Amino acid sequence: MANVVSLGADDVTALEASAHHPAPAGPEPALRIRGVRKMYRRSDGEMVPAVDDTTLDVAEGEVLVLLGASGCGKSTFLRCIAGLEKPDAGVIESHGKILSSAEDGVFIPPEQRDVSMIFQSYALWPHMTIFKNVAYPLTTGHHKGLSRSQVRERVMGVLEMVGIAHLAEQYPAQISGGQQQRVALARALVKDSGIVLFDEPLSNVDARVRDQLRAEIREMQKRLGFTAIYVTHDQEEAIGMADRIAVIDHGVVAHVAAPREVYLRPANLRVARFIGKLNEVEGTVTGIEEGRITVATALGEIEASTGQDGLRTGQEVAAVWRPDRTVLGSAGDGVNSWPGRVRTSEFYGSFTDSRIVLGDHEVMHWTTGDVPLETGGSVRLSVAPSDVRVLAR
Repeated sequence: MANVVSLGADDVTALEASAHHPAPAGPEPALRIRGVRKMYRRSDGEMVPAVDDTTLDVAEGEVLVLLGASGCGKSTFLRCIAGLEKPDAGVIESHGKILSSAEDGVFIPPEQRDVSMIFQSYALWPHMTIFKNVAYPLTTGHHKGLSRSQVRERVMGVLEMVGIAHLAEQYPAQISGGQQQRVALARALVKDSGIVLFDEPLSNVDARVRDQLRAEIREMQKRLGFTAIYVTHDQEEAIGMADRIAVIDHGVVAHVAAPREVYLRPANLRVARFIGKLNEVEGTVTGIEEGRITVATALGEIEASTGQDGLRTGQEVAAVWRPDRTVLGSAGDGVNSWPGRVRTSEFYGSFTDSRIVLGDHEVMHWTTGDVPLETGGSVRLSVAPSDVRVLAR
């Protein structure tokens, strides 16, 4: 059957849990993670992994987004990198320095790591001025030797960079949520760390401010060149921020790739369903050739150009494609083309969402036009094989 898969309010080759996910080719990675595991005890007393045998490289100057549902382990992973959690297994290495190695008993405390972290809750000291909040990291570690004038110059410099220098003598309770997040960003940047970790930093600000801050964070990252690991459950935010996305599923890195690759060629059906709206038609593989997979479905035979690794003839699968990949009329060679009827067609500003009934099934068709289709009207809907991916069920 054909399913319209909705992700609700959180509107992106199978990879094994312990597979090596290399950073893009180039110099030594900023961060090298090998076989990291972190266990926690559930309320019933059972020990389960929050981070499960994760191996990952992060390139120098890269923005890697950890994307996953709440409770999938992405924030725990971030805290292991920061030194706020001690992994039960594995090695974390930064620029050739071992930060933690469970096997060798090495664990560098957070203040001695070349890492800054921005929290969802901002974590500002309410009794300190904005200036003192931002200056606090300069009172620990190797920054202790800075003179008062050097501290002031550096603090005012980052406050100016994030646009809140005029708030230096205010207190956190006197400024807005968006301004508090800018303070948290300034405090992370003032250490001039090589790696900055972002733990859902924009989830507590309103949509308009969130969009503005997201653009500013990305612009500052490009200008300053630091390596960033950014945690979010928001697919649109991930796609807009990332050089690469790592989709986290129950503590496992399920897929790592550039945003376009994750969105259009997801590693498996769980990743496909999570990363965006999806048309999904169940069926059975009837043929596998170089560059072509055929699937027998209730809509007839569907052809696809790509599929999950390891597919075999006779396997139960889903043929999937994104709603913005469908077209009205023939796709060119007549394959993957069906007559249908428009059930609904609604304009949402940036796109029009039409629901098309194909026999006993319904699929989504998105267009950028502002003229909805006529409800009840007859159409022919098509999708090119290059836009269809076959995934195991």
